[in-house]
Amino acid sequence: MFGLDLSFVNWEIISKFVIKGFIFSVQLTVIATIGGIIFGTILALMRLSGKAFLAVPATIYVNGMRSVPLVMVILWFFLLVPASFYNMIPGGSNYRAEISAIITFIAFEAAYFSEIMRAGIQSISRGQVNAGRALGMTYSQNMRLIILPQAFRNMVPILLTQTIILFQDTSLVYAIGAYDLLKGFSTAGKIYGRPEEAYLLAAVVYFVICYSLSYMVKRLNSKIAIIR
Repeated sequence: MFGLDLSFVNWEIISKFVIKGFIFSVQLTVIATIGGIIFGTILALMRLSGKAFLAVPATIYVNGMRSVPLVMVILWFFLLVPASFYNMIPGGSNYRAEISAIITFIAFEAAYFSEIMRAGIQSISRGQVNAGRALGMTYSQNMRLIILPQAFRNMVPILLTQTIILFQDTSLVYAIGAYDLLKGFSTAGKIYGRPEEAYLLAAVVYFVICYSLSYMVKRLNSKIAIIR
């Protein structure tokens, strides 16, 4: 159909080109999610601290990052950061694109995770906060022991949904030459002279993975709603 020949795809091509890119895409997603949640939580707490010297810089960072396309941030970091920065990392000069992608994604996704965390924290009733204060808890103890555990449970579906979006965005590292899932399909398509088929299969793989994860998140969300 339409002159497409999908028979060129076999286990040899998948194992040689695709799996390597898939592993990096998953690694980038996991690292960026963990780093983004940690950094995003700090930013959220800074914005909710009520102290201008903490809230203002955090607000500027979050709004600034959310106003710039991710691909531009990736290109800026990759092109503007001097090579000496990568030389400080053991073997960093050989993995410049990958290191740039990891740092950029953590910094960028932190702005989005920050808003999720802030909304989750604000969703907890003030009665919980006042109860912690009545028990003599400090602000950090109140957050660590009462507010954040409840907020995380409420935010799990949203955090997972953002992670799925993050996985889709990993295809943008193709712009700086990092070997991700899309790069694996693209390389195989160029070598075997089947670029159209390769990009079509890449789209199908992304769709299957993201749709399956979205379905799992939907099921999880329904279970959490029942618990509530």
